Amino acid sequence: MPLSPLFSVITVTFNAASTIGATLLSVERQTYPEVEHIIVDGLSTDSTMALVRAYAQRSAGAGSHSVRWLSERDDGLYYAMNKGLRLAQGKYLVFLNAGDTLHSPSTLASIARLQEGRDYSVLYGETDIVDAAGSFLRHRRLRAPSALTSRSFRQGMLVCHQSLYALTSLARSVPYDTRIRFSADYDWAIRLLTEGERRGLPTLNTRLVLTDYLSEGLTTRNHRRSLLERFRLMSRHYGTAVALAEHLWFAVRAILQR
Repeated sequence: MPLSPLFSVITVTFNAASTIGATLLSVERQTYPEVEHIIVDGLSTDSTMALVRAYAQRSAGAGSHSVRWLSERDDGLYYAMNKGLRLAQGKYLVFLNAGDTLHSPSTLASIARLQEGRDYSVLYGETDIVDAAGSFLRHRRLRAPSALTSRSFRQGMLVCHQSLYALTSLARSVPYDTRIRFSADYDWAIRLLTEGERRGLPTLNTRLVLTDYLSEGLTTRNHRRSLLERFRLMSRHYGTAVALAEHLWFAVRAILQR
């Protein structure tokens, strides 16, 4: 295992025994070896950590990718994600929630070939939506733009958080705002791209489906409150007039798509 892996995959868990297996397996099956998997657990009371420990033992026995984990109380999802930021040793990092999976065994190998050692602020791609059995439901409605900038997020979360691979050194400089309850990933993506632009770093659209996203998550279960919070964040970053105009267009588009 190289001292400095190219990728850090970070999974935050709490009582995720029913969904974590698919996530662990998707990383375990990666053909690309320069990867570490970091599991940040919130002191689960189910069998989540038994599954994680067995996974870590398999990886160690196979001499494959590195698995590191910690299980302790925390103050919520985004606190735990900031722990992952601090622990990551890879050049790029990605957050893969329990239940979400890397799209194919060659996903990381494909990204590695495309980035060719150059520094990008983010590497990004598309996302498919799957059900609890991992079966394909649909392509994600919002599509990744050809060129991603901080202004792209005026149109919403165009790139799924789990399909956004951030330069670790850059990501650490803009940790998640733990005051935000549901949409700190949206705020983080804007600040990440803004800081990358300040540093003159390009972005790379892999033009690949990178992630299979489980349809039910924290934000999905709290959809209305998440939308209100995202409106406030959009107003903060782009101004209230832009936020109102974009949300009016969201409403019109939803009606037209019925």
